[in-house]
Amino acid sequence: MTHDAPFSPSGSKAAAAFSGASLPSPREDPPHHNHEYRQPARVRVKICGLTSAADAEAAIHAGADALGFNTWSGSRRFLDLARAGDWIAGLPAFVTRVALCVNAPLSTASAFAALPFIDVVQLHGDEERDYCLQLAEVSGRPLIRAVRLESFEQSAGFGQWGTRHVLIDAAVAGEYGGTGARLDLELAARTVQHCRGLCLTLAGGLDPDNVAEAIRRVRPYAVDVASGVESAPGRKDVSKMRAFVQAVAEASR
Repeated sequence: MTHDAPFSPSGSKAAAAFSGASLPSPREDPPHHNHEYRQPARVRVKICGLTSAADAEAAIHAGADALGFNTWSGSRRFLDLARAGDWIAGLPAFVTRVALCVNAPLSTASAFAALPFIDVVQLHGDEERDYCLQLAEVSGRPLIRAVRLESFEQSAGFGQWGTRHVLIDAAVAGEYGGTGARLDLELAARTVQHCRGLCLTLAGGLDPDNVAEAIRRVRPYAVDVASGVESAPGRKDVSKMRAFVQAVAEASR
C-alpha cells in the first residue's frame, strides 16, 4: 500500500494508490517538459525544525504549507512529541504536520505516525525499502523519503520506497539534514527532470535570498527550509520566514 499527498490539509488525510513511477535509466536525460506529475500553481513550503508553539504559529502566519518536527535526539532541533503534543494538536487544521525520523525502530516510527496530531512521516536516515513499505502499510500515513543526494545515479532508486514524495538534500558526512549546506542546483535540476511521476521537494541551504533562483532552476514540487530561517538552531526568525514564503510565491508566478 502506498499513500499520497503529504502536503494536503491535515483534516483530509488524503491517500491514493500509487502504482510506482516508471523511471528511465539515470543515464538518459529527458527534456524538462517531460514531467508526468501536475506542477502545483505555487511551489509548496515546508518549514522544518520547529521547537515551540510560537514559532509554529509564526510559520503558519507566514504562509507555510507544512511544519516539520524533528524526533531525532541527535538533532539540535530535537522535539519531544509527547511533551509538545498539546500545542501541536492545537495548530490550525489546514497545515500539514510532519514527524521527521532518523533511523528510528519501526515500532517507534509507527508510534509517531499513530499520533492524532501527526499527518505525515518523513524518513531522513538510512531506512531501507522494506522498512518504508512496512511503515506505510502499518501506519496508513503518507511518507516523505529524504535522500542525501550525491550523484545523479541515485535517482534510479527513487521509485522503490512506495511514495511519490521524495526530498533531496545536500549530503554532509555524518549529518541528517539541517546543516545549511547547499545542494548542487544543476544536479538537483537534472534529478527533478529525470524523475517524472514523482513530487520532489528541494532542501539544502535554502534561505530567503537564494530560494527564488533555486525554484527557477530546479522547478521542484516543494521546498524545505530549517536553518535558512533561523536566528539560532531551533529558533525561527519571523521576518526570515515571511521573506522566504514571499520569495517562493514570487518565483512560482
